[in-house]
Amino acid sequence: MVCALGAAVCFGTATVLQAMAARAAAGVAGPGGGPGRGSGGVPGSGPGGGPGGAAALLLRALRQWRYLAGLALDGLGFVFQIAALRSLPIYAVGAALAASLAVTAVVAARLLRVRLSGVEWAAVAVVCAGLGMLGLASGTEGERTGSDALRYAMLATAVGVLVLGLLGGRLPERARGLVLGLGAGFGFGVVEVSVRLVDEVSVGALVTNAAVYALVLGGGAAFIALTSALQRGAVTVPTAGMVIGETIGPALIGVVWLGDRTRDGLEWLAVAGFGVAVVGALALARFGEAPEQILEQTRELAPDQVPE
Repeated sequence: MVCALGAAVCFGTATVLQAMAARAAAGVAGPGGGPGRGSGGVPGSGPGGGPGGAAALLLRALRQWRYLAGLALDGLGFVFQIAALRSLPIYAVGAALAASLAVTAVVAARLLRVRLSGVEWAAVAVVCAGLGMLGLASGTEGERTGSDALRYAMLATAVGVLVLGLLGGRLPERARGLVLGLGAGFGFGVVEVSVRLVDEVSVGALVTNAAVYALVLGGGAAFIALTSALQRGAVTVPTAGMVIGETIGPALIGVVWLGDRTRDGLEWLAVAGFGVAVVGALALARFGEAPEQILEQTRELAPDQVPE
């Protein structure tokens, strides 16, 4: 559980550091957008910026030490995530990763002077309470290694998310954010499940294990889908879809197919804790893309007012 919480802290803090770097870069290169948690916060071709401007913004952001520190934290968070998934049920890790939005909210309030409403502070407390309940109720990871059918199902899901991300721009305007957000969540969920389906780490076993390809493809496809979702419109809808997609589906797979269980007699507490943590994270969905928020604010600043 310490590793799962460590991953949430790393991902949530990384988003804020990358937001600070994006704001400084935007003061020179102009506004842009980009993906949020786990994506490296890379500025993309959001509203008000074309591909060329986005590339220039990315290069300027890479010169910021905060951006590089954010990338390092993303990498460390992924290591913590893998360690947690090898020891805890997927439902506990998924809820903890969703809690990275609470970390982003708290750190953004301190470093970026983003104002949190009373409801959002309450949501942070709710997330913490839910994680505490999960920590008390969670047992060890399930002992089942998963079938080959499940491995190939994860690979097929990853391919589906990739296609969705590549073709997402053709979706109807109203449905685009939610559908792509859910797709991104499914992609991140594929990563969570696939880690558990890698039972041997020898070269031969890795090359022949479909879960390894699902893990790599699922993560990349999730980034593409999330980037496409966040290029236009509000952040809240796709982030909420992502939280739902990366928590509920993998949790069910862990319980039904991988044998994840709770401590004896505490099933009710685990279900309640999971629900509370996810609901709290959904209330903080606007922090799924801190860089976009800050870049919007930056448009109203003169270049010499932008922090370096």
